[in-house]
Amino acid sequence: MSTTPIDLARPEGKGLAAGTLGLWGSTVIGLASTAPVYSLVATLGFVVLAVGAQAPIVFVLAFIPMLFIAFAYRELNNAVPDCGTTFTWGTKAFGPWVGWMGGWGVAVAGMVVLANLAQIAAIYFWALIDGIVSSPEDALLSDNVPLVTATGVVFIALMTWVSYRGVEIGERIQNILLGIQYLALAIFVVAALWQFFAGTAPGATPFDWSWFNPLAFTDWDAFIQAILLAIFIYWGWDTCLSLNEETKDPKRIPGRAALLTTIVLLVTYVGVTVAAMMYAGLGDSGTGLGNEANADDFFLAIKDGLLGPVGWVLVVSVMISAISSTQTTILPTARGTLAMAAYKALPRRFAVVHPTFKTPSFSTLVMGIVASVYYVGMTLISDNILQDSILSLGLAIAFYYGITGYACVWYFRRELFNSPRNFFYRFLFPLLGALMLTYAFVQSAIDMYDVDYGNTVLLGVGGTFVVGIGALGVGVVLMLIWFAFPRSKAFFRGEALNRDTEVLVPEDPADFGRSIDGGLA
Repeated sequence: MSTTPIDLARPEGKGLAAGTLGLWGSTVIGLASTAPVYSLVATLGFVVLAVGAQAPIVFVLAFIPMLFIAFAYRELNNAVPDCGTTFTWGTKAFGPWVGWMGGWGVAVAGMVVLANLAQIAAIYFWALIDGIVSSPEDALLSDNVPLVTATGVVFIALMTWVSYRGVEIGERIQNILLGIQYLALAIFVVAALWQFFAGTAPGATPFDWSWFNPLAFTDWDAFIQAILLAIFIYWGWDTCLSLNEETKDPKRIPGRAALLTTIVLLVTYVGVTVAAMMYAGLGDSGTGLGNEANADDFFLAIKDGLLGPVGWVLVVSVMISAISSTQTTILPTARGTLAMAAYKALPRRFAVVHPTFKTPSFSTLVMGIVASVYYVGMTLISDNILQDSILSLGLAIAFYYGITGYACVWYFRRELFNSPRNFFYRFLFPLLGALMLTYAFVQSAIDMYDVDYGNTVLLGVGGTFVVGIGALGVGVVLMLIWFAFPRSKAFFRGEALNRDTEVLVPEDPADFGRSIDGGLA
C-alpha cells in the first residue's frame, strides 16, 4: 500500500475511485440501500394495524420529510461534494463538535442495521432451505439461532469483501440484486391485481380514493405511530451522496440520484400497498392485513395463496433485499469514517485507501468486523436487546438527517433570500424537513421511554430508549476520548476542517478521466 501523502485539494481527493458511477449506478445503490422489499415486509402490516385503510396516504405523507431533506443533501452536495456528507457539512455549518456527532449518527445507524439485515438474510436463507428439505415434524433450520447467526456473519463478511474490492463491482452486483427485488415486486402486484379482477382474491377490496384522504385519520396517536414507521423505511437513499467523490459529476449526479431514489421509493411503497389491500383486504383474520399474526411478515402469510408453487419467489426477494442492503450499508459508514480521518477527526489509519481498488480499505474492514462483533455479542446477550437496538434505529436516523437539514439552512444563511430557488431549496424545504425529523426524534424517544415499548426494560424505562439514546451517548464519550489525543487538536480547533476548507474534488467532471495514483496513509 502506498504511503505517499495525498494533497486533499488535488483531483484525486482522498484517493477514491473518481469517475466510476453515473446517475443510474448512483440511483441503483441508493435504492438498494433502502432494502425496498424487506422494508415493506417489515412495515406494511404494522402501518395497516395502526391506520387501516389510510395506509397509502401514510406512505405519501412520510415521503415529504424525506424529500425535503433530500433537497438539503442536494444543495449541500452541490457546494461541498465530500464523502463525509453529514459530518463534513455539519462541521462546516456548526463546528467540529456537532459535525463529529453527525458522523457518529451515520456510523451507529449503519452498524445497528447491518446486524438486523444479516439476521434477516440468514433467516430467510434457511427458511428457503426449510421449504425444500423439511417436513412438518422437523425442527426448522431457520429457528436454529447459532446456525442463523453464523450465516449472518458470513453474509456480512461476503458483502464487506465486495465493498472492499471496489464500488464498480458493487454496482454490478447491485444491478442484479435490485433487478431481482423489483421483478418480485412486479410479480406480486400483477398476481394480486389479477386475482382481484378475477374474483379469486381472499379479501377482495375495491380501490377507493378515500385511502389517500389525509383528513380521514381518526386517531392522532395511531397516525403518528404509522408515520414514524413509514418515515424510516425511506432511510438509505443518502448512500448515493456518500459516494459523491466516486461519481462522474460529483456536484450534480449524487443530488439527482437522491431525489430520484426517494420518488421511486414513493411509487414502489404506495403501489405495493394498494395492490396488497385490494388482494388481501383489511380483515383481522386469514390473510387480511388487519390480522396481527401477519404483521411481522405479510409476504410469508400470503405467498402460497397468491403464487402457489412459486411462492418461494417472495422468500427469495426478501433474502436478496437484505443481502443487497447489507453491502450498500457498509459504503456510507466506511466513507464517512474515511472523511473523518482525513480531517483528523479520527485516527489516521481510517483514512487508508487501497492503492488498487480505490476503496477505504481499513474503514470498510473495521465496519464489517464491528458489525459482526455487535451482532454476535447482542445475540449471545439477548435477542430481545438486539431487536430493541433495531427498533431504536430511528433515533440515529432522525438525528443525523435533522443535523443535515439545519446545516443546509445555516451554511447558506447569507444567500437564503437571494432568489426564490434559494428560499425554497436552501431554506424552507430543509428547515421543514429538519423540524419534522426533530419532532420524529422527540416523539420516538417519548414512545420508547415507555416500559411497554419494545422487548426489554432497562434502568426502569423502555430498553429501546436506553439503547437508542445510549448509542448516541457512546458517541459523545468516544468524541471526548479522541479530543484527548494530540492529533485531534487541528480538527477540534477548526483548522483541519472549517467553512473555508477547499472542496476535495475537482470542479470539472472531465478531470475524473485522468489516471489516479497513490493512497491515503
